[in-house]
Amino acid sequence: MSSPSIYRLRLQDLLAICVMALLALGVLMVQSASMKVAEEHCRGCNYLLKNQAGQQCPGCGLELTPANRVAGPPSWKWSEYGMKHILYVGIALLAFFLVGHLDYRKLLSTKGTWSNPVLWLLIISTFACALVLVPGIGKSVNGAQRWLSLGFTRIQPSELGKWAIVVFLAWWLAARPVRIESAAGFVVTLVPVGIVCLLVVIEDLGTAALIGMAALMMLLVGRAKVWHLGVILPPLLGAGYWFLRHKEYRWKRIIAFLNPWAYPEREGYHMIQSLMAFATGGVLGKGLGRGIQKLGYLPEDTTDFIFAVIAEELGLFGAMLTIALYLGILFVAWSAARQAKDAFGRILAFGIGTTIAVQALINIAVATVSMPTKGMSLPLVSFGGSGLVITSAALGLLYGVCRVATAQEAEMELAATTDEPPQADVAVA
Repeated sequence: MSSPSIYRLRLQDLLAICVMALLALGVLMVQSASMKVAEEHCRGCNYLLKNQAGQQCPGCGLELTPANRVAGPPSWKWSEYGMKHILYVGIALLAFFLVGHLDYRKLLSTKGTWSNPVLWLLIISTFACALVLVPGIGKSVNGAQRWLSLGFTRIQPSELGKWAIVVFLAWWLAARPVRIESAAGFVVTLVPVGIVCLLVVIEDLGTAALIGMAALMMLLVGRAKVWHLGVILPPLLGAGYWFLRHKEYRWKRIIAFLNPWAYPEREGYHMIQSLMAFATGGVLGKGLGRGIQKLGYLPEDTTDFIFAVIAEELGLFGAMLTIALYLGILFVAWSAARQAKDAFGRILAFGIGTTIAVQALINIAVATVSMPTKGMSLPLVSFGGSGLVITSAALGLLYGVCRVATAQEAEMELAATTDEPPQADVAVA
């Protein structure tokens, strides 16, 4: 048998390419979405007009009629948002590669339950999700109390809780302290998931739904019985309906989704402006920085609706490229889940990839008005601090699973060529 090619693209390489491409796209689009319109200039000579009182252009002498006073295109000067986002992306990349070069298997090798970092991550994130609801401690942004201030920055505990549940379930289903196949074991496993979801859903229904969907899919992969999931689905759907009706603005969004044009200046405004961005972008787009909807028309253009800005400026081609990068991450995650030799790595890879894919799907569905408006960021692309760094760290765990799986695969191929049995464990550099 011939030796494996050194030029083969490994799973971790493909993951790094997708992550860095999405982060780079985020830098460009956040900067573009936060650009401002330049001052007026003369149509004849492009002379910049700064409060010119005269009737003629100082540059070329052209009469300054309204038709000859032209507003310049958005100025590509780095905005405050753009500069902050570059800093966040730098920290996110550091977190991605730092966590990616740690051995994730050590999370299972701790002595004693209370010395396990996974359990402490769950406890801390749950406490943070509860703390943000305390009046005077949690910070409100755009009417939603979802933030904790740390002085130098703010964090969104729901982001920490989301990934804490993914890591905890991977550990729990791999260590199997209870039989997940039994009804009692299934209920015990749902308790921490339910607590986090109940704390998050008070202010963020979308993230709570994302946590719940990712958890149910991980439980199914972890050999929970299908009828167990079928039993809890009706109560979950009933609770979701109650939380929708409990807050008036959530129900109004559902009604507006059915006919956005009936509420063009209220609940339907976001949807109409997003659709206009897609309609005017076409196949190739208007060009980077040349979008119109971001100039005061499309709300949340650097966060929840940044995909609409991508579609307007980069067109259908840019939108499909963005989706392809997320599909690349999903492909890597599921491939790593198949190749990993340990249960923890398999379930962890599946959970991380599924969570990223579902979150991206929800954001894109909202931007394309395929589902009601929901404030959820586009992973790795939307403007953000704590969410961007935490998501990158979670993808770093996936990078680590890929590294170990690739090293084990290479060891098995080498053993096959030398007729030597593969080592029981592989040290990964």
